[in-house]
Amino acid sequence: MIDDIKIRMATVDDAENLLNIYAPYVLNTAVSFEYEVPALADFKHRISKTLESYPYLVAEQNGKILGYAYAARYHERKACDFSVEASIYVKSDCRKSGIGRMLYSELEKRLINMGIVSMYARIARAEHDDEYVNSDSIEFHKKMGFSFAGELHMCGYKFGRWYSLVCMEKQFTQSCRAHKEI
Repeated sequence: MIDDIKIRMATVDDAENLLNIYAPYVLNTAVSFEYEVPALADFKHRISKTLESYPYLVAEQNGKILGYAYAARYHERKACDFSVEASIYVKSDCRKSGIGRMLYSELEKRLINMGIVSMYARIARAEHDDEYVNSDSIEFHKKMGFSFAGELHMCGYKFGRWYSLVCMEKQFTQSCRAHKEI
C-alpha cells in the first residue's frame, strides 16, 4: 500500500483536502484543542504562513492526500531559531499504515538540511485513554526517536474533560555539531 505514496510539499491549493483530514480531529477528538473547524480561508493562511519558513508536507497516493506533517516556529525568541514544533495528521482509515513514519522521516531530513537542531511535539493525553484521545501518538513519537520532555497538566478542556499535553523532543545531533561555532 505505501509503495506508491509520494511525499511532496503542500500548496495552498491543498487546503481543502488537508482541512478534510483535520476536521475529524477537531470535531471528534481531543488530539486538537480547537473547538471549531477553521474556515477554509483561515486554513489557507496557516499553510501559506508556515510555507514561508518551514516544510509543510503531504503524503499523496494516486492523487489523493492521505496525511500531512509540518513544522512551525517553536518560540519567537532568537535563541530558539534552531528548534521547531512538529504536527502530523493522517486520515483515520490510514493510521498505522506507515504514512506517518514516511511523513516524519522526510520532515526530519528537510529540517536537518535547514540546520534545525531540535524538534518538539505536544501531544494530548488523558489520565486514562478515553473515546477522545489515546496513547497512540505518544507511542508513535517514541518509535520515531522522541523522548519524554515533560507534561503540562490539565491545560486543555474539551468535551467536558481536562486533558494534559505531553511534551516530547528529538535532537538532531548532526545539526548540533554543525552549530557548535555559532
